[in-house]
Amino acid sequence: MSVTPVEVTGTKAARRPAIERRRAPRERGRIPLSIVLGLLMVYFLVPFWWLIVNSSKTAAGLFGGDSALWFADDINYVGNLVDLFTYGGGIYARWLANSALYAIVGGLGATVLAVLAGYGFAKYQFAGRRLSFAILLGAVMVPTTALVIPTFVLFAQVGWTNTIWAVIFPTLLNPFGVYLMNVYARDAVPDELLDAARVDGAGEFRSFFTVALPLLRPAIVTVLLLSVVASWNNYFLPLVMLSDNRLFPVTVGIGLWQSTASTYGAAGGQTLWSIIILGSLVSVIPLIIAFLTLQKYWRGGLAIGSLK
Repeated sequence: MSVTPVEVTGTKAARRPAIERRRAPRERGRIPLSIVLGLLMVYFLVPFWWLIVNSSKTAAGLFGGDSALWFADDINYVGNLVDLFTYGGGIYARWLANSALYAIVGGLGATVLAVLAGYGFAKYQFAGRRLSFAILLGAVMVPTTALVIPTFVLFAQVGWTNTIWAVIFPTLLNPFGVYLMNVYARDAVPDELLDAARVDGAGEFRSFFTVALPLLRPAIVTVLLLSVVASWNNYFLPLVMLSDNRLFPVTVGIGLWQSTASTYGAAGGQTLWSIIILGSLVSVIPLIIAFLTLQKYWRGGLAIGSLK
């Protein structure tokens, strides 16, 4: 009885160096990957750090020849914030509100349509299903900017240009979101579970809202976040559709200030750059908050749905 434990212990001891030898090449192989990831992190964080540093400077600090990646002696966040939200009669706050409206309404609408369409493609058989899904996949490959001019022509015929609907309606169509929901719904919602709900007397709407929808929550949050970010960062569509600067989102508004500052140059345009840089920093804060608060949902959606 005393021999067996000795043999087992000896076997484990003999296996441990072999396991460590197998782990060693793996750990060494991770070093180049860690270096590449570190370089990518620096590459993506440097522009954001540049925004944080230079949004604290006055016009004299920006063009005074100091380091662009470090703070000046006189940090002026408060003064620049006051200038940002009072310049042009406080038009920047209106641009922020417009961006929030376009992002929330467009993002929610695109998510609802993507959930319904993706679930329908995944769980129902109907005539033309394969052809429709093939057309959907083809639509994913079409750049949205290529559709802006035809959309403008269509909206001009019905009198919708220079209205908020000219920005919101095109963002409701999200083929990539439909594709994500279709892939996720096929794996996350078992057919047997839906059949069991139908046997218990639940209709299609009740099965969807009480059985499928809770299981789709991570994917829904992921599609919602992607749709909101795409709508918030939308630039070319509102630039083409809108001519009234009171309807501009913050992206187009900052572009307007940038062109004004470039036009006037040293004859007064330099004073605009401080609020342009601070306005760019303020415009990304809502997106950072959304990512941080919803990260556990959208990370789960990407991982569980095998969409990574």
